[in-house]
Formats: sequence, structure tokens, C-alpha cells
Amino acid sequence: MEPICATGVAARLRSEWDRNDGIGQNHRALKFLGQDFESLRANCLQSRRLFEDETFPAQPSSLGFKELAPGSAKTRGVHWMRPTEFCSDPHFIVDGATRTDICQGALGDCWLLAAVACLTLNEPLLHRVVPHGQSFHHQYAGIFHFQFWQFGDWVDVVIDDRLPVRDGKLLFVHSAEGAEFWSALAEKAYAKLNGCYEALSGGCTSEGFEDFTGGVTEMYELKKAPPNLYSIIRRAVERGSLMGCSIDITSFFDMEAITFKKLVKGHAYSVTGVEEVEFRGNLTKLIRIRNPWGEVEWTGAWSDDSKEWSGIDPAIKSRLHNCCEDGEFWMSFSDFMKEFSRLEICNLTADALQSNELKKWNSSLYTGEWRRGSTAGGCRNYPATFWINPQYKIMLKDPDIEGQDGCSFLVALMQKDRRRLRKEGKDMETIGFAIYEYLGRVGVHLKRDFLLTHMSSARSELFINLREVSSRFCLPAGEYIVIPSTFEPQKEGDFVLRVFSEKAADSQKFDLDKSGTMSSYEMRLALESAGFKLTNHLFQLIILRYAKPDLNVDFDSFVTCLIRLESMFSEWS
Repeated sequence: MEPICATGVAARLRSEWDRNDGIGQNHRALKFLGQDFESLRANCLQSRRLFEDETFPAQPSSLGFKELAPGSAKTRGVHWMRPTEFCSDPHFIVDGATRTDICQGALGDCWLLAAVACLTLNEPLLHRVVPHGQSFHHQYAGIFHFQFWQFGDWVDVVIDDRLPVRDGKLLFVHSAEGAEFWSALAEKAYAKLNGCYEALSGGCTSEGFEDFTGGVTEMYELKKAPPNLYSIIRRAVERGSLMGCSIDITSFFDMEAITFKKLVKGHAYSVTGVEEVEFRGNLTKLIRIRNPWGEVEWTGAWSDDSKEWSGIDPAIKSRLHNCCEDGEFWMSFSDFMKEFSRLEICNLTADALQSNELKKWNSSLYTGEWRRGSTAGGCRNYPATFWINPQYKIMLKDPDIEGQDGCSFLVALMQKDRRRLRKEGKDMETIGFAIYEYLGRVGVHLKRDFLLTHMSSARSELFINLREVSSRFCLPAGEYIVIPSTFEPQKEGDFVLRVFSEKAADSQKFDLDKSGTMSSYEMRLALESAGFKLTNHLFQLIILRYAKPDLNVDFDSFVTCLIRLESMFSEWS
């Protein structure tokens, strides 16, 4: 797959070189705002002072901008305090991170906390986000750090440990016993990443899932669920996928309304396990759910105090049954399907739900932007401008199964930085994409006439104001153009497009020897991929102009060449 623009090829080249060096991967995360945890902590320890983070100050502005704005009713009496100032013996993590460490406070971020709760079920994933070696007792300097996936890169976020407190208690997320602080500090780091605490209010669990794993999420409407959904969930549990569920609301007044059997509408829950037990001579499918509030549990069949538990093997009951009011409960899978509306599953790789065989899908990631007057064309309802949207080419070459025609792939379109923009009155745009088959020259940009006379081969199921829209497809081998867009034209934003394919999509590799520069041969491949068909004579002139004495071309020279060629071709066309 390749972006059809010169700047896209340049960005791809830069990204490829950086990734070859490991930059932006979890073990070499980008330093958010340029802050280096190790050096900052060392300086604090040497000077014997506790860290104070000037980039996310202990001030009202870090709380919010509307309901949590400076001077608002919800922020009265709030003080910023370190755990050492209001807890006699604070700990970062006690006996490992568990789901009971995450109890929701006065912030509407149940979606995030449901994702964090799922994270505790997978220790390797947890320690990507919550690095080892942090403590209130060893090398304590009032500084902590966490790592999150952001639009293709892992970033390391440094914070101080001054937390919002009212009446001696944490205002936001807290642990059940009150002396464990990793979850509150992780919430603060995520708030810093997004601009303030209030920016975290409201959202989909999938957003948290992806920022903790770099995975890709698919949603299932339970009223239209596939017949094998239980086996899909079981396989997802086995593979460490993260899962959340929720109940739709029909009006604003339904938000967080509690049903007769104590389920909360419009609220994000975690799915934390599945089990099959023998009950009255039949196998009964069970599913385990957790409420991030840390309380308010289902009271129907298989709930903590229900009679069903007395009808199963005592050993199994001992392993599964927990009578604590901790927000976690079991229910039958049939009741789950009746009561809940939606299931979100975040796959660590896109192949996780497709079969019992472990397969590694190929993935590509590209960044793009919609800008007024140039690349913000809106959806297909606006034919006069739809064609100006960014366009990306997929080349599906090999069918999944030999002798058949279908090539499986998944497209995920994610808009960037929208939570951070909430302070400016901006929220999620309504986004989606369409896919067109086209057999043409490399680098073609589909024009208005083509799009008016050809139907799309596939498209996102809907346009929606979520951070990400994803859909899975199976199309015949061939060339396809993906056109991501906002619903209405002239809506600006930045986005990331990810494509996961079962078989490798055709891709030109521009830095074949991983040298960080391009030979003349590699440069010709890159220019042709960008859509520039050059004569040998013209290409020789370019090499003379941009190559170093060893005939290699560095990144800056390549970008300069692309810009000049693009300007020339624009004038000629």
C-alpha cells in the first residue's frame, strides 16, 4: 500500500528509517514534551528535592475547562497533594496490579478505567504502560512515568505525584484499600497527554484499549452478533485481547440510569473472563464483567448471591465464586446477550479473531490530514469535492486460500488529538472511508469524473463521530484506492490510516539496505511510487543535482527533490 502524494512518500521514508532504528517502539518510546524520566529523577535525587512538573502544573487549569474549570463547583475545595502528604504508607503497586486497584472517582472516564482493568489481566501488556522499578520507598523523588501508544508511536509521559485531593481523599481514580497509587498516577499521565483531566470525560473503551496496546479494535452490535460470538470471546481471552461492553441509552436521561437488576446504562464495563460450567446436566456458558465503580453489581442469575452457585461442582464454585461487593460479577452468556448492547474487542494483532490458527497479519500505518480548500472534501454525498480527499493505494495480490479469489484485510481510520482540542471547543469529527477498485498507473489520484461514474467496492459500515472507524473486508485480488474523509467538507483534522492484510500487500521498499540514505536505484523506486515517470536523461540530471559524491541521497535532499518535482508537474498539468 502506498500514499498517493509526494509528501506521503517522504513521510513514509522518514518513518521507515526511524522504525528501523526502533524509534517510537515501546523499548525506545518518544519522550513526551522532551522530558527524560531517568535524567529528571537523577537531578531530583542529587539536589534532594521532589519533582514539580511545570508542563502539567498543580493548578486548576490542569483539571479542566468547563465542568472542571477554575472556580467551578466541582473543583471547590480541591488541593494538589502528594500521596506521602495524606497517606501514612503509600505504595506504587502492592502484590501486583489488580482490577480492584481501579475505582472510579468524580470523573466520567469509566471507558478509560474499564480499559485499565482489562490491562491488569495481561502482565506483559501492563508493564509496557506501567514500567517496572517505580516506588515510594526506593529512589523516590516525586516523579513517575508511563507509556502510551499514540497514533503509531509509543510515547513516555513524565509526571509529578501531586494529585487532586478533596477532604483527604483522591478526587478521581483510586484503589479499593486507598494506599496503592499506580492507577491514580497513570490516570494523571493520560490526562497530561490529553491536555487536562476533563478531556478524559466520555469515550469508548476501545480508545483506551488501543492507547495501551497499539492494537486494533472491532465492535459487535449484540443484536446482530455472529452465531459463534462466544467462541470469538473465548479465543480473545486466550490471546490476551482486551474487551469491554456497554448498554445503549435511548435519551440523555438514561445516562448512568440503573436497571432493575443493577446494570448501568451508558456505562463502560470490562469483560474479564469466560467459563463453561456443568449446571443441571447441561453446559452453561458464563461471562465475567466488571464495573469500574468498584460496586453496583448485577443481581440476576449467577450474580454473587444467586442460588445457581449451589448447583455446580464445589471445586469449580470455589475457583470462580466471589461474594465481595467489588464491582465484578458473573452472568450467563444468554443474559449478557439480552442485557448488553455492544461488545468491543481490541486485538493485539488483527488476525486474533479469525481462526484457531496463529497467523501474523501484515500491517501498514500512514498519517494524513484534511485541510480546508485542499484536502477536506467530505464524503461521497459531496461529489464536487469528494475527490480532493487524500487517497491511498492497496494492492491485494494473493488470496487467503489458494484457488479462491478473496483477499482479507482490515482498514482502521483514526482521527488524531481530538481530546486535546476540546479546550478549543472542538470534538470528534464524523469520519469514514470508501474503497474503489482501479487498475491504473502507479501514483494516480482518482478525479471527480471517475468517482461520479464508478461505485465503491466497499466502505466503512457508517460515518460516526468516534476516534476510530474500522471494518474488515474480503475483496478479489487487484488494486484499490482508499479514500478517508470527514462526513462534511471543509472539516479540518489529522488522521492515521492503518491497513492489516492477511497476505503481504505490495509495497516498494525505498531504503533496501537500511542505510538511512538511498542509492540512485532506491531513489528511482521512490520517485516512481510517488507517481513521477521520468526519462533516463532527466533522472540522471536529478542524481547529479541531489546525490552526494558517493551517489547516495539523504532524506532532506529527497524531500527537496519531491517538492520541486511536484511543483513542476502541477504547473504542467
